Amino acid sequence: MSAGAPRVLGLIPARGGSKGIPRKNIRPLGGRPLLAWTAECALAAQTLTRVVLSTDDEEIAEVGRAHGLEVPFLRPPELATDAAGSLAVVIHAVRALSGDFDAVCLLQPTDPFRPAALVDRCVTTLFERGASGVVSVLPVPTRYHPDWVYRPTEEGGLRLADGTTAPVTRRQELGPAFIRSGAVYVTRTDTLLTDETLYGDRLVGVPHEANEAAFNLDTMDDWRAAEAHLASAGGPE
Repeated sequence: MSAGAPRVLGLIPARGGSKGIPRKNIRPLGGRPLLAWTAECALAAQTLTRVVLSTDDEEIAEVGRAHGLEVPFLRPPELATDAAGSLAVVIHAVRALSGDFDAVCLLQPTDPFRPAALVDRCVTTLFERGASGVVSVLPVPTRYHPDWVYRPTEEGGLRLADGTTAPVTRRQELGPAFIRSGAVYVTRTDTLLTDETLYGDRLVGVPHEANEAAFNLDTMDDWRAAEAHLASAGGPE
């Protein structure tokens, strides 16, 4: 990065106790450990000053080092349970590291196919838009648009988010709506440490480009879908 550019920590969390897909962070996908895909992406990003792996597991740490990641600490066991959230893990890493970072970019290994270009767009957007946080997003399929989603009431009925029962009837009248893709989260350090949130009150979304795949590998069905994607795209065997 050029002189005077923001300092951004790239943080990859990878604990050892995953249950939906046992040992998923080092399970081979396309001939290499899952973690390797995100390591390659993070190291290729132009906007990340430093890339660090946060793990509680020495075997995962060794895989991370083998793929170019820094492992300056092992995460404490209390931050490696099913109940430990991403926010606590990110705050722990920032406080454990020496370095004055302007922002943190969280890159979970569960989305192996995000490109470095998406990371750079998200980081750049954070500073260009004066945002507190940036997340990568995908458009909501029309049939699941929030203006068409009902929630049950305590009385057993149904209500839309605005409290009514009659939805917009014309698809053309629906406004844009997005969901987090889970690929990239960028947060200003002051928002993270002072407000204790990954988002803040000035959250901005950066959409994936049409050719940028988005995956969230939590189950074996997800894993098989990722393998099918690789096969169809002619990726590594």
